Amino acid sequence: MSGTLDRAAVQAWVSNRYYYQKQIPVKDAAILANLPSADKRRVWMTRIADHDGTQSGEAGGTTAWLALARAVGLDEAAVRSERAVAPGTRFAVDAYVTFARTKPWIEAVASSLTELFGPPVMERRIAAIVEKYPWIDPAGLAYFEKRIPLAKRDAGYALAWVTQEATTPDIQQRCVDALAFKCDVLWCILDATALACKVFK
Repeated sequence: MSGTLDRAAVQAWVSNRYYYQKQIPVKDAAILANLPSADKRRVWMTRIADHDGTQSGEAGGTTAWLALARAVGLDEAAVRSERAVAPGTRFAVDAYVTFARTKPWIEAVASSLTELFGPPVMERRIAAIVEKYPWIDPAGLAYFEKRIPLAKRDAGYALAWVTQEATTPDIQQRCVDALAFKCDVLWCILDATALACKVFK
């Protein structure tokens, strides 16, 4: 973040990204259903709790994202209503969920490896928000602070599974393509958000 976005653009980003955050556990449940062993399912299951929270009352990432929404001045009920979600965002996120549900498990897991690059990006994002957007309540940054170690953990075992299972050039290429697809999904969300809030002139 360079500090050039106005309040409405920041709010549009948070509102659109909420739909992605909300669907992450749905995507992970789809992958979980296709995993080939109980050992892998037990490991992957933690991702759902990380975002949905636990029965014991521990809040998850989706709740933390709503705290960010409040921190940038959004009404939580309005964000939950998804009225501000751009059609392009919804299309891209739904395509990602469908990918996770229908592709072989190794490709779906490979698509999650954007988490390899997430922690340093989130660290820079926190610093930029604090410096460039002082009007944002720092309490809303808890999502990023908590997600940094979790992303490192998740990327570690996902990468290990991919390197163990992708033993032929064909599977390796399909895993690379899956990761590229996920990058395209994230770019589509940004593009749709930028168009919705007229960042593109």
